[in-house]
Amino acid sequence: MSPPLPSDLGYIPPDGGWGWAVVFGASISVGFAYTFPKAFTIYFKELQAVYSISYSQIAWITSIMCATTYGGGPISSILVNRYGSRPVVIFGGLLCGIGMVSAAFCTSILQLYICVGFITGFGLALNLQPSVIIIGKYFLKRRPIANGLAMAGSPVMLCTLAPLNQFLFDNFGWRGSFLILGAILLNCCVAGALFRPIGAPKIQSNEEVKEVLKEEVTKDAMEMNSSTNIPVETKPEEEEAKDCCEKINKYLDFSLFKHRGFLIYLIGNVLMFLGFFAPIVFLAPYAKHIGIDEYSAAFLLSILAIVDMIARPATGIIANSKWVRPRIQYFFSFSIAFNGACHLLCPLASGYKGLVIYSVFFGLAFGMVCAMLFETLMDLVGATRFTSAVGLVTIAECCTILLGPPIGGTLIDTFGDYKYMFIKCGAVMVLAGTFLFIMNYYNYRMLAKEKRKAKEEDPKSVRTESEGRNNLNKDTVQDGPELEPLREEQERLKKEVNGTNEV
Repeated sequence: MSPPLPSDLGYIPPDGGWGWAVVFGASISVGFAYTFPKAFTIYFKELQAVYSISYSQIAWITSIMCATTYGGGPISSILVNRYGSRPVVIFGGLLCGIGMVSAAFCTSILQLYICVGFITGFGLALNLQPSVIIIGKYFLKRRPIANGLAMAGSPVMLCTLAPLNQFLFDNFGWRGSFLILGAILLNCCVAGALFRPIGAPKIQSNEEVKEVLKEEVTKDAMEMNSSTNIPVETKPEEEEAKDCCEKINKYLDFSLFKHRGFLIYLIGNVLMFLGFFAPIVFLAPYAKHIGIDEYSAAFLLSILAIVDMIARPATGIIANSKWVRPRIQYFFSFSIAFNGACHLLCPLASGYKGLVIYSVFFGLAFGMVCAMLFETLMDLVGATRFTSAVGLVTIAECCTILLGPPIGGTLIDTFGDYKYMFIKCGAVMVLAGTFLFIMNYYNYRMLAKEKRKAKEEDPKSVRTESEGRNNLNKDTVQDGPELEPLREEQERLKKEVNGTNEV
């Protein structure tokens, strides 16, 4: 196993212990966040008949739900930075339950868009990001494995929810099913309760200490000037605006848009999600369209889920190996292209056996992508900036997630055939995988060049973008010469104040 980069959290993650309980809770939250929009497609045929709507109109329910789940990323990240993962996930679970219970009483498709799409989708957003973020706080060496196990919650849920939804629909109708699903989603609150906060006492950096010293000296100056009735200069407007930007940047690190690796990841993923969810949304309806019975069509999702369930932890183990982890971005690019190739070949499948084979390969490819989706981002930006990074990525991805299924539904409505939808999704994902592979090759070359240049300039201190993080020794304050500039700054400020008072 290749040695991982040093932790930038200010403490050493336990890589086990209560962390495995956190992984279990994360698998539940992540499972519902990723699976519920897919399993919900079981009700599409009935809802189409009830409201007399087209494929593209019914697909908007899943699209809005997925887009809200991803679009709520920045809000979720801000809340996690402010309150921690546990309360955010518990509140998200309550929203999910409220959304589905409300949906049971809807009388129009617009009301379903609001209750299922926006309310439940936002609740899932408050479950997804905190669950992924907290794993990075409990794991470092075993992080790819922990991420793979947490992501395995999605296929486990899909394997269960797909046939369960069909059973609920047959016995209770879609309104009764929504009430029961609302109660089931409250289990996210239980999962959130497992997210015990972790961290070391806050260690102030040199910059923070410098700011504290400046504040102390300024405070002393104000007190001295008030006693001698000497007016103190008010803070300029530029500084006030700067302080406002710093407060915003505290919760969302917009400097990530200057990070080369982050931008490559962002562009590739935005393109990928244009074809990522549509094949799952329309898999069961496609099977019913070609004459397969409802339970067999639902079982295709179970087959996909079973393969996906095995693929995610297996991918995590492979990604954690010494051969793959140093170049994990290539593995991620291959997984996306492989996913697209499966969709391009799907129209060749004829009959139920062909769809079973497609579901097996699709489940493998889908599991590979999902297992590394967040691990590759954390590999690029580091654990401390990951909270902001995942929020910024998801808000950008929500646009293509929102458009993907409706575009697929429009193609089905226009041509009366599902194969054009699968071809579109496959072509987009192959293009995204190829883009990421080429750009990651360029990024690795540039990082190697920057590393060599840094070694030539300063052999003792190498800081490149490949780390995507600061070394712990740089963040902590130590006794010795490192404090000399701070002491000199304090003395200079005091002299300036004394000089002002003497005037």
